[in-house]
Amino acid sequence: MSAVFGAVVFCGAFLLFLAEPIIAKELLPWFGGAANVWATCLVFFQIALLLGYGLADALAQRLTVRAQQLLLALAAAAGVLCLPLVPAAHWKPSGALAPVLGVLGALTTTVGLPYALMATTSPLIQSWYARSLPGRSPYRLFALSNLASMLALLCYPALLEPRLGTQLQARVWSVGYGLWALLLLLSAQLAARAPITARAPGATQAPGAATLPAAQQLPAPASRAAQLGRWAAFAALGSFLLIAVTNHLTRDVAAIPLLWVLPLAVYLLTFIVSFQEPRWLGPWTLTGCALLALGIYGGLTLYTALPHQDDVSLPVALQILLECVLLGTACFFCHGTLARSRPAPRYLTRFYLAISAGGALGSLVIGIAAPALLHVDFDLQFGMLALLIALLCCAGRSRMRWLLAAGAAVLTVWAVRFEVRQFYDETVLARRNFYGALRVQQWDAGHQGLARSLSNGVILHGTQYFAPAVRRVPTEYYAACSGIGRALAALQKDPAPHRIGVIGLGVGTLAAYGRRGDVIRFYEINPAVLEIAHRQFSYLADSAARIELAMGDARLSLEREPAQGFDVLVVDAFSSDAIPVHLLTREALEVYLRHMKPAGVIAFHTSNRYVDLLPVVERLAETHTLTARLIECDRDDQLNTPSSWVLLSRNAGFFAAPEIKPVATPIRAGPGRVWSDDFSDLIDYLQ
Repeated sequence: MSAVFGAVVFCGAFLLFLAEPIIAKELLPWFGGAANVWATCLVFFQIALLLGYGLADALAQRLTVRAQQLLLALAAAAGVLCLPLVPAAHWKPSGALAPVLGVLGALTTTVGLPYALMATTSPLIQSWYARSLPGRSPYRLFALSNLASMLALLCYPALLEPRLGTQLQARVWSVGYGLWALLLLLSAQLAARAPITARAPGATQAPGAATLPAAQQLPAPASRAAQLGRWAAFAALGSFLLIAVTNHLTRDVAAIPLLWVLPLAVYLLTFIVSFQEPRWLGPWTLTGCALLALGIYGGLTLYTALPHQDDVSLPVALQILLECVLLGTACFFCHGTLARSRPAPRYLTRFYLAISAGGALGSLVIGIAAPALLHVDFDLQFGMLALLIALLCCAGRSRMRWLLAAGAAVLTVWAVRFEVRQFYDETVLARRNFYGALRVQQWDAGHQGLARSLSNGVILHGTQYFAPAVRRVPTEYYAACSGIGRALAALQKDPAPHRIGVIGLGVGTLAAYGRRGDVIRFYEINPAVLEIAHRQFSYLADSAARIELAMGDARLSLEREPAQGFDVLVVDAFSSDAIPVHLLTREALEVYLRHMKPAGVIAFHTSNRYVDLLPVVERLAETHTLTARLIECDRDDQLNTPSSWVLLSRNAGFFAAPEIKPVATPIRAGPGRVWSDDFSDLIDYLQ
């Protein structure tokens, strides 16, 4: 019985976390590869978990095990109707539907029922375990479920994604769902045959129902509500800190693909340790964890505040390590506090309901409410202040703990104040929405005049200098020495007007290359970027070309439009951690070619510190018998940033142009498979 209960909990938790990256990967192409697709998925899964735990609590309190068995069997059968995990095409974004609602709607109709059902069974199995095997702690099964979740999280990018296409992944998951359903029915049958050990206080005895001694009852109603609120608050803080640290790491520290795996693994590990080893959960241990988290945050801020001879920053690997330790110690404080206050097994479904409610609340606040209500992203700072308040609330009557908490309060408040002031020192505009947190900075660039740049964390989207001599000069990755600068120079030797397509607006730098009679059509998914490019930069207004703007995901727009007849199509969306893979697939290239003139050129911007996209593009070129050449610009000065561009064309003679030939080099295709809408693998191309 113990083995079967453990197997169904492990299998269910493994499938729960395996469903998350599978469905998120299917939805990413529809929403421009935006990183917030993953954050919105986390919000949905937290809400689905809450619904599942709420149903589990209601079933455990009101129905016999046999009645629970019948309902779960019917629900498991209904869940089969949702398989496989392939979202319906009508959820693809349109102007009438907000992206958050589109993601949530697709998730609800695709995976909502199976996910909520599997979430329901974990606390129910633990309640059956407590009834059937008295004297054994069911909370070890909670640790086991988090271990299974962490293994699924690690297995997907390492084992499943590199070997199976998305459609096959969905089928494999469906087979796993069937296995889990059989294990669930077996465990329910075993639980229904187990002897009765206890009865719920104040409840009528029903055949097969369980009871507990009066000593294991919950407190009186007033204190019960306070306890439920406390459980929810600590769970909400842990969930909030998970997303805050993940966003900070992937946006402000390093735009490394799959970096979000590390914080989530740390988060799950703290649950595993807290509920598996309660003897580690002394008050001083938990206080020390919170103090260490606040100390790391304050220390990192203090390091940036110290005067340096040069712009010295900590190594990226060390920053990632420190922030993962920060998250781990903060979450161990939260989850250890929850584990210390866990109730008698009879009430574990109510306990898990409170935890899931808190987790859903924390993710809702940071994943949906904050981007909609706030123009700036100070989520990590808010999280540290909330952790400080929680520490002060748990200090109790110990004078030493109060003194240590007071010291941490001084450091934390100073660090938050310093970071907020530093953010606004050069910031003239900040915007935040579903697609990210944008920041416009302004400074005096000497003889180049006033300068402005647009960034999203460590990702720079363009810079303009406003001195009259350089106001219309393309800068950064788009300067004259870049691959796209040389391609446009070669193209414009022909005085005839040209039509140019650009995927990714940025600050509109490429509009500077436009001549009278030319048409430059920009594709941009983020409306905030369009607003900023018009109001804070002048490349669009100063361009001699006619500017066209198409809002929405570029690939979806191109699929719906008639052939545009582009002389050049610039694909410029690959300089972040959320690589928009759907713009680098075989099917995407077919869409691009439909819009090109026979001798047209497709220019891929492949500058990236952490992903080698060159062999990916070369393999795409091979599949369509296109000539591909790499052009790298390594100039690094006030107007130029090193860049890599790959040019593709059916016209091999284009690469003989004097602007191209001396600097163009062939590319070697990688050993991996060609990326398609069904298959892609980033791990093989990490560098």
